[in-house]
Amino acid sequence: MAFRLPAAALRPLRSSVLLKPVAQQTRWLATPTPFPVTQNMTSSRGPTAMVFLNMGGPSTTDEVGDFLSRLFADADLIPLGRLQNYLGPLISKRRTPKIQKQYAAIGGGSPIRKWSELQCAEMCKLLDQISPETAPHKPYVAFRYANPLTEHMYRQLLADGFGNGKGGRAVAFTQYPQYSCSTTGSSLNELWKWRQRLEGKAGPLDDGSDGTIKWSVIDRWPVHPGLVEAFAQNIEAKLQEYPPERRDKVVLLFSAHSLPMTVVNRGDPYPAEVGATVHAVMQRLGHVNPYRLCWQSQVGPQPWLGPQTQMSVEEYIAKGQKDLVLIPIAFTSDHIETLYELDEEVIGESGHKDTVKRVESLNDSPVFIKALADLAKTHLDSGIATSPQMSLRCPGCKSDRCHESKKFFAAQELA
Repeated sequence: MAFRLPAAALRPLRSSVLLKPVAQQTRWLATPTPFPVTQNMTSSRGPTAMVFLNMGGPSTTDEVGDFLSRLFADADLIPLGRLQNYLGPLISKRRTPKIQKQYAAIGGGSPIRKWSELQCAEMCKLLDQISPETAPHKPYVAFRYANPLTEHMYRQLLADGFGNGKGGRAVAFTQYPQYSCSTTGSSLNELWKWRQRLEGKAGPLDDGSDGTIKWSVIDRWPVHPGLVEAFAQNIEAKLQEYPPERRDKVVLLFSAHSLPMTVVNRGDPYPAEVGATVHAVMQRLGHVNPYRLCWQSQVGPQPWLGPQTQMSVEEYIAKGQKDLVLIPIAFTSDHIETLYELDEEVIGESGHKDTVKRVESLNDSPVFIKALADLAKTHLDSGIATSPQMSLRCPGCKSDRCHESKKFFAAQELA
């Protein structure tokens, strides 16, 4: 068992605050027509493809079956051993009707594609202004288990003029602020796989290059000041909904997707990085309110990181602490984990919807989008392909695919 699958995918059903959205449900995946990957007088190193990596989610209930099939086929996320090809389809087919009901309850599908495409497009607009030497910046989204899939994104890159002997640069930008081998690691493994399939046989050109896309990676950013500020502002806005005399006594419950202890003991850095985000946010808030870090979406009988979010809420209410604010600290937009698990299950079943509240997700927060642009510009200016931390495997890692993927990205030479 691995990490960051929607808990709804395995569990049976239990009995923006700053500005208006920057755009509505317009979708950006890539430019509508191909463009040349060449230097010009205004951009010495552009264009640059900015590729957001995430798990994704079904945009409609009709897509749930395919989403679950891909999810249970991923041995990085849900290792089922030699029976993977048999058990994966069996489990996904059995779960599909129940999960469709859950997506129907949050509006008929996950909004994560809408938010990811909006965030990427708005970030690219800012990058064009603050990093003209790498402009134009072209927005792409690559999901692991839902459309737009990594394969489709890569084929779109090639169709848009990247690679195929023309070179060009692309940045794989994880949308998991805190690194885990089962989220960012799995997404990078998938990206590496399709790079090898679609460009791996490219031969040398007259200039000595092979004309393939040059990749670099933004692999983690748990304490970026802009991310911390965006979370802090949303928390402050939610606290304003409580009477002044109770406001400082509200308990802040930071909630992140849990992780099996087998993965923790392998050396996965995720728990430490989530803790770093929480500490940075509390420093920004001045440590006024009491707080705890808890973990949601535990599935199956094996030990997971705890305490669980729902249990924490129930226990605090039983102790008389009914003013609680839930903060989804490891997610950068709304999806089934916030809209269904936290809103419908944890808060909805608490019996205290008037005092147990959830902080708004980052979604179209201008502070957050500016942070994304700052992260990207810093990375583009650095000239490095990957961080030193990304090239280090977990002490207990046995995955050959992880080894080859990390080696490939670390060896990329950037112009």
